[in-house]
Amino acid sequence: MAKIRVKNLLLRTYIGFNPDELVNKQDVVINLEIEAPVPESALESDEPNGIYDYKLVTKKVIAHVQDGHFKLLEVLTSNLLNMIMEDDRVTYAKVEVDKPHALRFAESVSYEMEARR
Repeated sequence: MAKIRVKNLLLRTYIGFNPDELVNKQDVVINLEIEAPVPESALESDEPNGIYDYKLVTKKVIAHVQDGHFKLLEVLTSNLLNMIMEDDRVTYAKVEVDKPHALRFAESVSYEMEARR
C-alpha cells in the first residue's frame, strides 16, 4: 500500500455566494492524501503498469476546480473526494480545501473530508 500526497495545489476558482465572489475567482489551496496499492510487478520492473496515476487525478482536480463555480467549500471538497474514490484501487482518501483570507483575522478557512473502503 502506498500513500500519495499532493501538497498545496494552488488554484483559482469561483467559490462563495457573496456578490463579489460570484464574479471574481479566488485562490484555493488543495491537499490530497490517497492510499492505493502498488503492484509488485511495477516495483520489480520499474514500469508504471497498474499503478495509481497521481498525475492523471491531479489534472482532473485542476480541471474541475478551475472550470467550476461553487457556492460552498463543502461541495467543492465533496466533489473532489468523490472523484478520487471513483477509482476502485483507492482504499482511503482525504481532501482538504483551504480558502485563504475567507475571514478577516484568519489566514484561511479549510474544509476536510475523508473516505475509506
